[in-house]
Amino acid sequence: MNAELLAFTRDALAKNVGRGEIASALEKAGWMKADIKAVLDAFADVPFSVPVPRPKPYLSAQEVFIYLVMFSALYATAYDVGALVFAFINHLIPDPLQAASYSFFDAVRWNLSSLVVTFPVFFLTFRSINKKIAADPVRRSSKPRKWLTYITLYVAAFSLVADLTGLVYNALGGELTSRFLLKVLTVAILAGGIFLYFLWDVRQEASS
Repeated sequence: MNAELLAFTRDALAKNVGRGEIASALEKAGWMKADIKAVLDAFADVPFSVPVPRPKPYLSAQEVFIYLVMFSALYATAYDVGALVFAFINHLIPDPLQAASYSFFDAVRWNLSSLVVTFPVFFLTFRSINKKIAADPVRRSSKPRKWLTYITLYVAAFSLVADLTGLVYNALGGELTSRFLLKVLTVAILAGGIFLYFLWDVRQEASS
């Protein structure tokens, strides 16, 4: 956070200038709304003779570990679900060129085994993190959480773009099949669902 901006806001609050007036003055001076919100949020809105700073989130090895486990389990779960759906699509709509070497059981066994492990890990860590955030909203500003959330948004968006690119490419070549369309739909649902959830989460944080 800009030290000059922080000092200005602290001095203005100490002189009992309203938060709306401070925000308006800073916006007219050219400061971005995100910076204005961040600096105002740095001080608690409580009656006291001097501005009271809010507690700042700190970076701990345990926090980094928990978030890495949760997001890694999320990626693995999404991949396993997609692979299982692909396996069923391949089984129900077989490709004659691959029929001889394709084993439905082998395709399902590994991903199902992985899903049995990764989904509970994701669910438990996800629930634990959300409970802690509900009890202490300051945790929402966790740096590992922000970084991994935006990385996840990037991965999901890239997957959607690649998915749509493949759809357009095959459409232009006249090679659209029900098998291919079902796989495109599977990727779109998984990547789109993850993208929309974390986009909503980021907007919730911005509006809080």
